[in-house]
Amino acid sequence: MGISRILIANRGEIALRIHRAAHEMGIETVAVHSTADADAMHVRLADHAVCIGPPAAGDSYLNVANIISAAEIAQADAIHPGYGFLSENAKFAEIVEAHDIAWIGPKPEHIRTMGDKVEAKRTAGALGLPLVPGSDGAVSDFDEARRISAEIGYPVIIKAASGGGGRGMKVCESEDQLETLMQQAGSEAKAAFGDATVYIEKYLGNPRHIEFQVFGDGRGNAVHLGERDCSLQRRHQKVLEEAPSPVISHEERMRMGEVCASAMRDMAYRGAGTIEFLWENGEFYFIEMNTRLQVEHPVTEMITGIDLVREQIRVADGKDLSCKQDDITFTGHAIECRINAEDPFTFAPSPGKISYYHAAGGMHVRVDSGIYAGYSIPPYYDSMIAKLIVYGRDRERCMMRLKRALEEMVIEGVKTSVPLHQALLEQDDVKSGDYSIKWLEEWLKTRES
Repeated sequence: MGISRILIANRGEIALRIHRAAHEMGIETVAVHSTADADAMHVRLADHAVCIGPPAAGDSYLNVANIISAAEIAQADAIHPGYGFLSENAKFAEIVEAHDIAWIGPKPEHIRTMGDKVEAKRTAGALGLPLVPGSDGAVSDFDEARRISAEIGYPVIIKAASGGGGRGMKVCESEDQLETLMQQAGSEAKAAFGDATVYIEKYLGNPRHIEFQVFGDGRGNAVHLGERDCSLQRRHQKVLEEAPSPVISHEERMRMGEVCASAMRDMAYRGAGTIEFLWENGEFYFIEMNTRLQVEHPVTEMITGIDLVREQIRVADGKDLSCKQDDITFTGHAIECRINAEDPFTFAPSPGKISYYHAAGGMHVRVDSGIYAGYSIPPYYDSMIAKLIVYGRDRERCMMRLKRALEEMVIEGVKTSVPLHQALLEQDDVKSGDYSIKWLEEWLKTRES
């Protein structure tokens, strides 16, 4: 019979995104929500809704027992985790499948492998993905760390094996800093992720963040859907993403895309995944793989015309990929702005009630958001409240359309990052695409001085 009712184990714009794709496929949806999200748009639009706990995420959106109970109560035959929360929790995926509920995501073993940064790097190397020079696994002994750092050359970066978001990361410029920074990185990692394990890599001076979207059917077939450039970041958090990258040639795209797709075929990877690289001087270096849908997936959808959530549901339902690699074409340019409820330049959170809301519109303008006039943004979760995605025949037209769309976007009652994006589009480096992962933080410092 196939999947007929999906429980969406998430909130906000991604929950609404999943709901829309499911309804377009004739599939019912079940929204789960905390008490703080009772009036959320995805809850209002879903066919069924179940409250799973109080506002704190640990008591609701991360509460596995409550989510499984909700699925059984609502008779859902599949669970889609979205991104964040439990989307990369291998144990949760195993529990879902143990309850004879379809898991709309990768195989649990792949989630587990790629969730451990040390194991992910080892696996990526074995699959033929290019690696940043560094330690072959975890490093706990200082003498070993000193030897490895001397071999690859300073500066080096010490990274937590578990987790992300910049926590447990320390850049070391010289040997006399190494022992202290290793201890600090390990302590931060232990506090944030419960795991003090660290590893060491060559620190790249001024790279870009380039990631490839991949998709597999779990039976050895896989494709790539090109790259996204996510180099405009603050504290390792992406702010604006675009596809294709302004610096990658079509030949490079197809070569590296095939390397990524081939790796996924060898893994028999299932569903959507993103392989992230640092790119510098024409070379790619694997940093991690995200075994889930990405926040920035819409820019890929805009230039390929492929609905990634629909594909996720199809593959979880045992169906083949709807396209082969030769069917996938890359047309035009797309940019996504993450719009957060926060001060645009101090980045202080700004939860509260939206008094007025007008979404940007027009040809090739997409807004993914669950907000509306009168909606109260709760203070308990991530501050992202909308994504503005714009498409153009080329990058210049896309930028002009984005500038116009940002002018149209009105969100009153709370501060948002719209003025930040407007300011960014006026910068020559952003206009030309000449920026790296360090550019935004350096530009913000010049504004403060």
